Amino acid sequence: MAFAHARRFCLTVMLAGGVAALAAPVSCRVFEPSNTPIDACRRSCGVKAKRQCNEAECERGCEFILDRLVEREGENVIACVASSPRRCTDVVWAECAAKVGVHADGGPPGPPPPPEDD
Repeated sequence: MAFAHARRFCLTVMLAGGVAALAAPVSCRVFEPSNTPIDACRRSCGVKAKRQCNEAECERGCEFILDRLVEREGENVIACVASSPRRCTDVVWAECAAKVGVHADGGPPGPPPPPEDD
């Protein structure tokens, strides 16, 4: 009798573990929000820069300018990419990211040269 209870318990645990293992990949998406800055960037790029960029290029470019998205400069970068006469490449994304926000002036000046030893 005790053997039957132990066997039934083991089968129940194995079944519950199997169900949990099958449900885990599906349920992981629940914790990942769908309104991230990159998602908004992809949508905006698809609308504003569809002449220069396809979907894969928009996705890559939005990953490339993640720091500008956090600074809320994504729309300005996308507008720059959309107005560029060149195709949607990493170089275009980088140039446009360097031309917006606090980075537009090239950043702070470099350090002074070291003193000369006479």
